[in-house]
Amino acid sequence: MRSILMIRYAIPALAAAAIASSAQAAEVQIQSQGPVVELSVSESVDAKPDIVDIGAGVTSQASTAVEAMRINAREMNAVIDRIKALGIKDKDIQTTGINLSAQYDYDQSTSRQVFRGYQASNRVNVTLREVPRAGEVLDALVAAGATDINGPNFSLDDDTGARAQARKAAFEKARAQAEEYARWSGFSGVRLLEINESVAAGPPMPYAQSAERKMMDVSAAPTPVEPGLVGTMVSLTVKFEMTR
Repeated sequence: MRSILMIRYAIPALAAAAIASSAQAAEVQIQSQGPVVELSVSESVDAKPDIVDIGAGVTSQASTAVEAMRINAREMNAVIDRIKALGIKDKDIQTTGINLSAQYDYDQSTSRQVFRGYQASNRVNVTLREVPRAGEVLDALVAAGATDINGPNFSLDDDTGARAQARKAAFEKARAQAEEYARWSGFSGVRLLEINESVAAGPPMPYAQSAERKMMDVSAAPTPVEPGLVGTMVSLTVKFEMTR
């Protein structure tokens, strides 16, 4: 992992304060500090995902807006019914977008837009808590009428444990590096001054299908889906003071 080093030295300062009653100056001493080392360290812990998110949608076209929405509602209801028939609970099914728009073709002979109808679309996100069923569910959604699929996106339902491991590893690495810089600079140790943390999950792995997938034999083996591992990364920016 890349580390960013920044060393700063505090400069001792003397300040004079006036005492109004006697007009005598008093010297205020500011205690000098040792040099400060600032490190940015990241560590990641990989784990097997236990949930997977899949997006499914239906796109419909008709000559009128009402008809496009009516057809789309019918087809989307069939997809949602299939999702529920697979044993997926209502709380794991969420509508993510409904869209209706006019569609036009460009007539090159007249250089004008020609209205050709309306397009309606509806999308849902499905959270699957049985990762090995991802391929089966993808195929079932397409067979039920889904015209576009995206995902799967793998993740951890609770990454607390993985985050704690990554945090500990990052801090130990930062402290060890700070102690090395201290020894090289003639100091005996370090004192922690500040910690800033950020956490990032591993990137999702995209999977896409089109309406052509409907033409395939869904009675064959399910679409292969390999979940692999997902990473939880903790990044720390840590400041240590070098001590004697």
